[in-house]
Amino acid sequence: MNIVVLCGGISTEREISIVSGTGVCKALRSLGHKAILLDVFFGSEEVDLMDAFPEMYDVDEAAAYIRSNDPFLEIAVANRERSFFGPNVTRLCKMSDIVFLALHGENGENGKVQAAFDLLRIKYTGTGYLSSAMAMDKSLTKTVLREAGVPVPRSVTIQRNDAVLPDLAEAGLCFPLVVKVVCGGSSVGVYIVRSEEEYLQALKEAFKLEPKVIVEDYIAGREFSVGVIEGKALPVIEIAPKEGFYDYKNKYTAGAVVETCPAELSEALTRKMQRYAEEAYHALLMKSYARMDFMMNSEGEFFCLEANTLPGMTPTSLMPQEAAVVGMDYPAFCQKLIDVSFAKYGER
Repeated sequence: MNIVVLCGGISTEREISIVSGTGVCKALRSLGHKAILLDVFFGSEEVDLMDAFPEMYDVDEAAAYIRSNDPFLEIAVANRERSFFGPNVTRLCKMSDIVFLALHGENGENGKVQAAFDLLRIKYTGTGYLSSAMAMDKSLTKTVLREAGVPVPRSVTIQRNDAVLPDLAEAGLCFPLVVKVVCGGSSVGVYIVRSEEEYLQALKEAFKLEPKVIVEDYIAGREFSVGVIEGKALPVIEIAPKEGFYDYKNKYTAGAVVETCPAELSEALTRKMQRYAEEAYHALLMKSYARMDFMMNSEGEFFCLEANTLPGMTPTSLMPQEAAVVGMDYPAFCQKLIDVSFAKYGER
């Protein structure tokens, strides 16, 4: 198949997206697909549309070209008057059999790209625009999951222009707390606070990133993640940072985290978490695949922290590790995600 692996973009997760896309593109090429790597924002001015999906292709060279635009990102975003999609992006995507979305964060996971592709009749991997938009907004996600009976931490949502901050005690909240931006990813804009002073400083920093933040219970305990494919949960993986919490630095620093899959849990607790992940998937109207993140406290109670509609796809990311436990190596997993994504269009 001719496949565009779409990555990059303008979010705080641009670099992780490029890493994900590079891995996916190499894997798909190893399976015989004519996959190409493309930056959704900068596109490609010099592509040969007569040979857009060549037999011979250097993925690392394509990734280096995409990264060469990094120094110009901020000024390009400020000055751009045209479409979010870079030169030839939609044209190449329309020429492909399917677009593998290796995007992360803003304008990748928030449903806008998905909605545009629906209008352009471009097939893409992952869930649709509505579930993407709901899952991107952590405040809305909590509301939907709470109504569906999936346990979530107690929380309040605060707008940057709110005249008065909410009474934390009235909301049942007490220190330590977590302050985090509503639409961020890769733990960017997440702060653990233990005092009023830290709380106010965290709000100040978070509001520099987004106009809306969540303040929620800090759940001390063990952290887990569960991938879901077509409504069925994969094995549970446990994430145990050697220091601190699972923040951006720990996520992407080799050796900083111990990841155990299958997680060392009783069969009953494993199935319970998998069931919550599947219920969250359905409550958020997801299709194809997604990943749910959980904390478990010392009493064995689970809390769903968020849903990820385009999980990290580096070869060592969480969901590929879960897939490996059920017999899918990284290329086979990439192929599986394409197959289940075609299914949402009534194709296999």
